[in-house]
Amino acid sequence: MKGIYLLFVLLISPINLMGQDAGLMFDAYDSDINVGGDIFSDFNEDLDASTVLEDERFYRYARFYSVNLGIGKTSFTGNRGLAYEDDDPSYVISLNYFLNFQTSFIMGIEYSKHTMFIDTYVNGSRGEIVGAVETAFIRPFMGFRYYIDTTNLNTPITYSNPYFTARIEYWYQTNTFPENDNLDDENGGGLGSGVGGGLEFPIELKSRYINVEFLYHWVNYFDRNTMDYRKIPSGEEDVVPRDGEEVRLDSKYGYENLRGNSWSIMISYNVTW
Repeated sequence: MKGIYLLFVLLISPINLMGQDAGLMFDAYDSDINVGGDIFSDFNEDLDASTVLEDERFYRYARFYSVNLGIGKTSFTGNRGLAYEDDDPSYVISLNYFLNFQTSFIMGIEYSKHTMFIDTYVNGSRGEIVGAVETAFIRPFMGFRYYIDTTNLNTPITYSNPYFTARIEYWYQTNTFPENDNLDDENGGGLGSGVGGGLEFPIELKSRYINVEFLYHWVNYFDRNTMDYRKIPSGEEDVVPRDGEEVRLDSKYGYENLRGNSWSIMISYNVTW
């Protein structure tokens, strides 16, 4: 009987040892995967904390909005650039609302005036000289600015606050003919867009700035394809009687159309809150 009991003990002991080793192994495994909490909750807590910290920094150090008053120059390329003489300066007034440290929404309105002189006979006015054509553009706009992070750059670049900007514009155009009462005023508008960049130099931090901005504009002018100012082909000019003789009204030059893009540079005084 003692022999049978001894044999039973010898058989059970290895099984107990294996069970103890397995328990130790699972305990170690549990220790390895146990990070002391829910990793998703920890992530959300860290994210919330960083968001709150960023908001606190923004409310403490950032600008909220600014009013901008400025003057500058607006000019053109292509045939429109050849035809127009710019009556500087252009004017701008805008409101800039800061969404965060690097992004802002801007809206405003600009005004510029230009003059075209037609002292010859052209397709749209074969029997009389057009004279001066005064064109005024009023262009409301809205868009966004993205301020470059200059934290790790040198001091002059940091204080210049460089940014990129893009906006949508509507160019409302009025053409008047002050030297020819027989021609009616022309009005129309065209959708446009502008892309460029600028610098903001502080006069007093978070209070007053000087802004310099350059933009290139693509505009669908209502008269971009006009044929009124084309040169009359040789031999097709009107012939009128003068002093008992027939005189041909020569067409010396003209513009096939008034296509072209625009560019502008504005210097503004910014009051910031």
